[in-house]
Amino acid sequence: MTGPHHVHTECNAIPNVDDTDLGDTLADLGDVHAGIDLNRDGIRLLAHDRHNLTTTQVLLATLAGSPDGTDVLGAIGQLVERLTNPDTNPALRTLPLDQQKTVAHQGWLTRLALNDPALRETTARACAALDH
Repeated sequence: MTGPHHVHTECNAIPNVDDTDLGDTLADLGDVHAGIDLNRDGIRLLAHDRHNLTTTQVLLATLAGSPDGTDVLGAIGQLVERLTNPDTNPALRTLPLDQQKTVAHQGWLTRLALNDPALRETTARACAALDH
């Protein structure tokens, strides 16, 4: 093994995500929509790019570590709410009104759940642990 703690890869290489849970998830998300493919590409780039401590800290906060929900996790919650609201997604207007309300309510609940500060606690702690 290499590295002072015997946990690093040969030549300090960044391991590929393909044969990992992340790689499997990214593969499973393929061919849904061009926007999802862009997200997959961005996640793969973030996973394979070489980061320093500052960049890592900023990325963690940006992904899921912002105390006020101003992060990717919060944006996904807001997008789910938008996609489930007939006022912002005309496709839902073809549904009966009670079904529209159910869909919109579930989207609103998703946004609330994804904006829960408790979801960000561990990422925020990881960010704080990177302070040097």
